[in-house]
Amino acid sequence: MAKREKDTTEAPAEVKKSKTGIYAIGAVAVAALAVGLYFFSAEAPADPKAPKTDLEMAALMETGPLEDVVLGDPKADTVIVEYASMTCPHCAQFYTKVFPQLKEKYIDTGKARFIFREFPLDGLAVAASMLARCAGNDRFYPMLDGLFETQESWALPGADGKEKLKLIAKQAGFSEESFEQCLADKELFDKIVAVRKKAHEDYGVDATPSFFVNGKRLPGVGLEVFESAIEGKPETPADG
Repeated sequence: MAKREKDTTEAPAEVKKSKTGIYAIGAVAVAALAVGLYFFSAEAPADPKAPKTDLEMAALMETGPLEDVVLGDPKADTVIVEYASMTCPHCAQFYTKVFPQLKEKYIDTGKARFIFREFPLDGLAVAASMLARCAGNDRFYPMLDGLFETQESWALPGADGKEKLKLIAKQAGFSEESFEQCLADKELFDKIVAVRKKAHEDYGVDATPSFFVNGKRLPGVGLEVFESAIEGKPETPADG
């Protein structure tokens, strides 16, 4: 089973990425999610020397297995695409520490649009992603917010993870029935797995969180990295 990493990040600019070896996912029974089974390799520290892949914008924005849910002005020239796993602690750090600043500065002002795409690292992450999708487009990002903010309470191995996730889902308006129906949606499950597969095979994504700004892969996840990519500002070296 994959184990959660201890959060050692102290500043938003130092939010790190988790990296996982890529394994073929195959046809995993949706029933496996009901007991929170993990089927990806364990997370490991990202290799800072790993090559980064730049993409043509048209390729990154082509229609994928799942509809993109856009946050912000859908016509904004700058497009930020994130690949993340709901059980990745570094993804939660980004979402709670860096994303609010990014949203205030670029998304809320209409300068950029943001797209979250699923790159689950384990079965429980797939289940959480399915719930966010089942919540509907209008509630997709609020659901992501709630799941990342409470990640430490539900991202647990085994059956405990599913039960804790169910509690979060009920607070978000799911009933027992709608929760189980969502996790039994094999078509949705397959599409989320396909999003992950496409990201790895077509775009070289092998770590979470991974970001692209207008097709160019970012070398980090701090606010200054986004500022550099969006505005051409030089990155300020971290103190020490």
